[in-house]
Amino acid sequence: MTISPELEAQILRLYHAEKWRCGTIARQLHVHHTTVHRVLAQAGLPRHKPLQRASIIDPYLPFIEQTLEKFPSLTASRLYAMVRERGYRGLPTHFRHLVALHRPRKPAEAFLRLRTLPGEQGQVDWAHFGHIEIGNARRPLMAFVMVLSYSRDIYLRFFLDARMENFLRGHVGAFNTWCGLPRVLLYDNLKSAVLERQGDAIRFHPTLLAFAGFYRFEPRPVAVARGNEKGRVERAIRHIREAFFIARKFTDLDDLNAQAEQWCRNQAADRPCPEDRTMTVRQAFAQEQPLLLPLPANPYPVEEQVAAKVGKTPYVRFDLNDYSVPHAHVRRTLSVRADLGLVRVFDGAKMIASHRRSYDRDQQIEDPQHLKALVAIKREARQHRGLNSLTRAVPACQTLMIRAAERGSNIGAITNALLKLLDLYGAQELQAAVEEALHAGASHSRSVRDALERRRVARGAPPPVETSLPEHVRRKDTTVRPHRLDSYDQLTLGGKDDE
Repeated sequence: MTISPELEAQILRLYHAEKWRCGTIARQLHVHHTTVHRVLAQAGLPRHKPLQRASIIDPYLPFIEQTLEKFPSLTASRLYAMVRERGYRGLPTHFRHLVALHRPRKPAEAFLRLRTLPGEQGQVDWAHFGHIEIGNARRPLMAFVMVLSYSRDIYLRFFLDARMENFLRGHVGAFNTWCGLPRVLLYDNLKSAVLERQGDAIRFHPTLLAFAGFYRFEPRPVAVARGNEKGRVERAIRHIREAFFIARKFTDLDDLNAQAEQWCRNQAADRPCPEDRTMTVRQAFAQEQPLLLPLPANPYPVEEQVAAKVGKTPYVRFDLNDYSVPHAHVRRTLSVRADLGLVRVFDGAKMIASHRRSYDRDQQIEDPQHLKALVAIKREARQHRGLNSLTRAVPACQTLMIRAAERGSNIGAITNALLKLLDLYGAQELQAAVEEALHAGASHSRSVRDALERRRVARGAPPPVETSLPEHVRRKDTTVRPHRLDSYDQLTLGGKDDE
């Protein structure tokens, strides 16, 4: 806040001549107390101390200062208990305030500006950008960021989690984009990089060590609580939040990654290079790229691999969804391997199923051939399959079936009748009719059919036409035997009853 010279002079007069406190000056002159402190600091005049009043803590201050000097991190509650045992009778809240005034402060630390050679170093980190809704699933939106320390060129890619596989996929994507890699990569104390740390003794993640050996770079973690050592990637993340992600609209994860790649190669590459403001990041990267390490001939294989146990039903559980497998592999432990777009299931070295990966939640991704083979072997599966299809298309049918089962009705007959109505009227009309029947307290397919007819008549729509032919017509080889005509001759013969 900028103030006039007259107001500044008045602040100085009230403080030094009238001995007003800063809060009193700010309140009476209608300015903020930080403005008063700033005026006094800029004037360079010595600040007078308020009148010191006797306090019941004064006899204990030497003990408190000696204890804090020896144990700087000792809590105020523990120190209060020690002083109480020595006769102090003050309240704990006031004691906390006084201890905060006498606690020793760490001296301000200065840092050197770190400079690196071209192609020597890169910095890596994860950043959290909220969550993204995919169907019924709410997944975290994680950004993998890698920055070249010399040119400050940024590689950005978004993932739905921060697992080790996506961590390595981000590395591979950055290396392929730059057509090379730096000799040293700096990491924060991520679980994907450092499993355990005791002082200077560090235990790296074995997967990261194998990956680093494949690409021939040195993984190097920064010191604990030393954010200045990886300040380049921290500033890059802040720049991504302010210049790219804020107010960004995207349809899905692929669209967001496409926009991120375009932004990195255009706007981010055209900004001035912090190492040398006379050139852009694009020009600095052109000087650095020939000095990067070359890529190996074959890329590093990055796949998620987990063991999944198959229960009674022919499905394996992976990443919140169920994927079908052949029915002959139930009650076994299989191996699931997945990349960003495909989920494959193996029994030993043999692949038994392949599905497109889903990032939704509680979905059943099925191969029709798996279920068809199961239905052909086990006829009981047909009814359950029809019920599953019905409840998936019309969720209200599940409540209807529960009520029908409570009343002892034939679930199979109701299922077949509702499946026929689904084919004739569609899922939306059947959903509304089932809800109407449930509201009326009915739990039979006849009530649903009556509700469908009432809705059809109200709309003025024609009756639905069943497109499927009768069974005996579809079976061309079926022989239709005519009724014997001589049985009708018995009707013409008179008896004693006629007389």
